Amino acid sequence: MHSLSTKKHGPDQPDIVGPTPKSQRSKMVKSTEDGEKKNLNKRLKDVEISVPIVYGNIAFWLGKKASEYQSHKWTVYVRSPTNEDLGVVIKRAVFQLHSSFNNPTRVVESPPFELSEAGWGEFEIAITLYFQSDVCDKLLNLYHHLKLYPEDESGPMSAKKPVVVESYDEIVFSEPSEGFFARVQNHPAVIVPRLPAGFSLPPPVPLEDVNEKKRFDSKDNPLNQWFKNFSEADELLQLAAARQQVQAHIAKLRRQISVIDGQHQQLKPTSDQ
Repeated sequence: MHSLSTKKHGPDQPDIVGPTPKSQRSKMVKSTEDGEKKNLNKRLKDVEISVPIVYGNIAFWLGKKASEYQSHKWTVYVRSPTNEDLGVVIKRAVFQLHSSFNNPTRVVESPPFELSEAGWGEFEIAITLYFQSDVCDKLLNLYHHLKLYPEDESGPMSAKKPVVVESYDEIVFSEPSEGFFARVQNHPAVIVPRLPAGFSLPPPVPLEDVNEKKRFDSKDNPLNQWFKNFSEADELLQLAAARQQVQAHIAKLRRQISVIDGQHQQLKPTSDQ
């Protein structure tokens, strides 16, 4: 069964709630497509794909323009630690704001997965991530507490330097489909393991909904200058992903040895007679 999990990095970060299955949908396909879809949907055993993400908010105090109910302009977002395009994996992000906002459920259908608003109060924002059709049929819920004011509330606020609060995490896709692996194996936002020598993947098939949308270069985001640098954490994450692959390979070898030992035990009484 295809599984999805998250791994946390750093202290005092919001809890991550496990994936919630989406309602099942039956879909009819042409018989000529069955063979191709079957190959693309074939699962890669003992393989994991990791997608590092950062989610959080940037808040600017409005200074002289601030009013009682409009003291800050803020942006909440989900991004790549290296500011790469996450649209290759994430289909849409849904931000659930406080009920006092007009239309508190905000849906963002394409990168950048961010939402900007203005207000005066801090509250918890639920972020739901939906993934591309060949990635995962489950969704992931994240929770971020909107932060507008600096930790040292006694100090003066600055209209030039924003408050930035971010959490760094990893989404792990276990036993990905061959189609998903082939499509993202060279994408800088995704960490993929090396496959055995001689292993052949199907040709990568781009997703129609990704191609139809206007592409956004996340590195052109005007907020980039305020984002935290997670390069060192990203390197540690890649090492962790490599270690996971080694552990999975060791587990596979142990299972094979166990099967061989069982066969040997069955043959042993016969050889003694």
